[in-house]
Amino acid sequence: MATDRLFDEKTLRKLEQLTLVAHKIRAGVMKGERRSVKRGTSIEFADYRNYVRGDDLRRLDWNIYARLEKPFIKLLEEEEDLSVHILLDSSESMNWPMNGGTLGGADDTHKFHYGQRLAGALAHIGLATGDRVAIALLAGEQAVARWGPLRGRGQTLGMLTWVEGVETGGTTDLNEALSHYALRGGRPGLAILISDMLSPGGYREGLDALQGRGYEVGIVHILSPDEVSPPLNGDLRLIDAETGSGQDVTIDGAMRNLYLRRLADWRRDLAAYCLGRDVHYLALETAIPWENVILYELRRIGVVQ
Repeated sequence: MATDRLFDEKTLRKLEQLTLVAHKIRAGVMKGERRSVKRGTSIEFADYRNYVRGDDLRRLDWNIYARLEKPFIKLLEEEEDLSVHILLDSSESMNWPMNGGTLGGADDTHKFHYGQRLAGALAHIGLATGDRVAIALLAGEQAVARWGPLRGRGQTLGMLTWVEGVETGGTTDLNEALSHYALRGGRPGLAILISDMLSPGGYREGLDALQGRGYEVGIVHILSPDEVSPPLNGDLRLIDAETGSGQDVTIDGAMRNLYLRRLADWRRDLAAYCLGRDVHYLALETAIPWENVILYELRRIGVVQ
């Protein structure tokens, strides 16, 4: 079932052992297969929902099927559905390094390719546990493309094909795009933003808008290694990847140290803001294997278990 460039079957099975976790939002209006993070061990019958391909047939109510000739899955009280929103920044600044290899390459540190794999992995985890999953591509002032919302393991192949086909382009105003999504994204739930956070207007208004609508927010902040420690020296003309505007600079030891200080301050300020707003925040470089991010780093900040 897996598409070659993103995941093989072994990887998908490993991802299916995980669950996406939301600590602060209300239960969904529909029931699902995921385990609640609330205390309690009740296994009393609670409700039915329609069968979707990939559901465990042991949960099928055969008496209902015999009477109505329609398949329904029995749900238990401690199980609840989560609405998962994966927001992937597709601005041109994510198209870096320009020679970053092909999607799925073993040494690929390309930010957007990395984001595609994280988005696909998180979406598959949600689909495998019965969550209601949507993926939105953020560009300009809104989501320019969207997959879902859908649920069920049977949706994985279509989801992965969609994720593989998306591309970068233009600029992204995170404040506008996130505010737009907060109003039009559907039922609030867990919203995970995958972005380099390079937005001239900032991000705070957009994050506030999501939280104001009831979303629990997580940020996966990705930069490439050569953005964190640029291999540059001498007289250069730097070109903005999104706007095309240029700036003549001289890179020496003092300039490099200034860049590193400002980068550290920016990431520290972003982390502090997220901590103060109960936003899950993970800063990483694309040199880190993507599977380590899913299996360890997102577990550490409480988004995956």
